[in-house]
Parts: sequence; structure tokens; C-alpha cells
Amino acid sequence: MRGNLRALLYLSPWLAGFAIFFVYPLVSTVYFSFQRYDLFTLEPVGLLNWEYFLKDQAAWTAIRNTLWLVVVMVPLRVLFGLGVAQLVTRLKAGAGVYRTIFYLPALVPLVAGTLGFVFLLNPGTGPVDALLSAVGLPAPDWFGDPAWSKWGLTLLGLWSVGDLMVIFMAALLDVPKQLYEAASIDGADGWRQFTSITLPVIRPVLMFALVTGVIQTLQYFTQAEVAARVASGATDSAGSVFTPGYPDQSTLTFPQWLFQQGFRDYAMGYACVLALVLFAVAMVFTLVLLRQFRFAEEES
Repeated sequence: MRGNLRALLYLSPWLAGFAIFFVYPLVSTVYFSFQRYDLFTLEPVGLLNWEYFLKDQAAWTAIRNTLWLVVVMVPLRVLFGLGVAQLVTRLKAGAGVYRTIFYLPALVPLVAGTLGFVFLLNPGTGPVDALLSAVGLPAPDWFGDPAWSKWGLTLLGLWSVGDLMVIFMAALLDVPKQLYEAASIDGADGWRQFTSITLPVIRPVLMFALVTGVIQTLQYFTQAEVAARVASGATDSAGSVFTPGYPDQSTLTFPQWLFQQGFRDYAMGYACVLALVLFAVAMVFTLVLLRQFRFAEEES
């Protein structure tokens, strides 16, 4: 009994933080999801907010866009980060310089990096489209054409892949060299060594990158918001009305719509519904990925 009380005493700071910063906000969000709440008045509405969510076309558009980013951008970032890490770890000369160059974009603030990227991909003045036109390739309107806008955000994500590069680089350097030497003696080529040695050893790091990448992308807000504002030319100081998701709601993400409902339209009750949906989707993705990882570990 005394040991249990001592354990609870040691755990009390964590338990207090968990109750204050997770349990209480979650319970409050569930409660407000059944209310019409505009920060001033509170009125019970039952399941009305949830019924409205099922009919909210903008919310479903935001869900489709966010899932597109999860399915496309997250795997591409993981593969690109792993490829860059593999390249950097194999360099003999100037490895430190290349590591710094690839990691620097990850240090750039999100707003500043997005502003610079929109300028670089601007169809009128940007050097990227000018270079594409010079070599005879099509120069798309990256952030003005609905067919290309999400690809523009994906390129932005690939540009700032330095954080994943560092994680993968540490994992690759931790793979025992004796395994590669033994595989070389047995006649295994580079691809065989990568698939049979590198990937199984760094599998936990790959799973970490996938899970964190999915969670971060489900919360994708700043880059899409800034890119849409700059591409549409809308500014609050000019008095123009900005609709998130420019162009044609192609970059509207779920967190953007949640922010729109809660902090611009003051529909806090409905925003709580959106927050709970986002929480549930993130939990489902995380559990599915962890389950797949466990199955892969058991099979190997």
C-alpha cells in the first residue's frame, strides 16, 4: 500500500498535467459539441451540430483535401527524406556542408518559407516557371490552378524535409556495418542490401516518421493558409474578404475550416464537433499504422 502511494506521488505531476491539459479539454469539447456556443451565449441543441456536419459540403471538401495530403505528401516526404539521408551518409567529402544545406530549409519559419515558395513558383515572376518555359516544359500556375495547388504544397513539404533527413541519417548510421560486409561477401547488390538489411533495421524509425507525419499533416494549417492568402492577394488590412482554400477550395484543409468556424464565425459548438472528428481520425490512423507495424515485426 505504501509503495502504491509513493508511486502515485511520483506520478502526480504527470497525472495532474494529463487531467488538466487533456482530459478536461476533451470532456469540455464533447460537452460544447452539443451546444450552440458563440463565446457569449450557451444553448443546448442536442445533435444539431452533428447533423449539420453531415450536410456541410465545405467540411467534406476539407476532409478530402486533407486526406489527399496524407496519402500523397506524407509518403513522398518519407521517401525523399530517406533518399537524401542515404545520399548524405554515403558522401566521403563535404558531407557536413551538404547536411547543412539540406537541413537549413527546416529552420525557416513556416510563414517566411511559404511566402518565398509562392514567389518562386509564381507563374509571372517566379524563376521556376521561367526555367521550365525556357526548356520547353509546361509552366503551371502552382497556387492559382486547382489542379496544381496541392502539388505546390507538396513541393513545399519536400523542400523542408531536413527534419526527416536528420532522423533517418541517425538511423542509417546506426545500422551495423558488419551486416553490409557479410551481404557483400554473399554477393548481394546495393538494392538487395537496402531491402534486406537497411529497411528492416530502421523500420521503427520509418514507423515513427509515418505516424508523426500523418498527425502533422492532419493538422496542416499555416502553409495552406498563407499560400492561399498570397496567391489570392487577399489581405485583411485592405478590407477584402478572404475565403480559405483558394483556388476553388482546393487547398482548404480540415484545420482551416475548423478555425474558420470557431474563430471567425464564432460557431464554437460546431467547431468542437470538427475538433472531435479530427481527433478521432488521427487516433484511427495512428492505431492502424501501429497495428501494421506490429504485424510486420511479428512476421519478420
